[in-house]
Amino acid sequence: MVIFPILIIISAVFYIYYKVAILREKSTLTQKYFNGRARSCLGAFLIAFAINQYALLLTQISLFVGLVIFAFGVLQLVRGLKEARHYQKEWRRLYPQ
Repeated sequence: MVIFPILIIISAVFYIYYKVAILREKSTLTQKYFNGRARSCLGAFLIAFAINQYALLLTQISLFVGLVIFAFGVLQLVRGLKEARHYQKEWRRLYPQ
């Protein structure tokens, strides 16, 4: 079960990276795109954390808490992917190559 702690660390690092990138960016459209990416990283973090939590403890309470965290993670991941996809298309529409 080494994969889940690795996923937790990687998603946390990318979440922090995108949140810092928001502060450095001037364009509002790019900030919203980075926020969507950060939200999807947060969702991946929550999902990996919930699975890891249940895999370590294997109790009924950790199952219920893990399911709640997992559900919030899925919601964050889906919303973040939709936001990032939307703002990426919007950026391509405004700045054609």
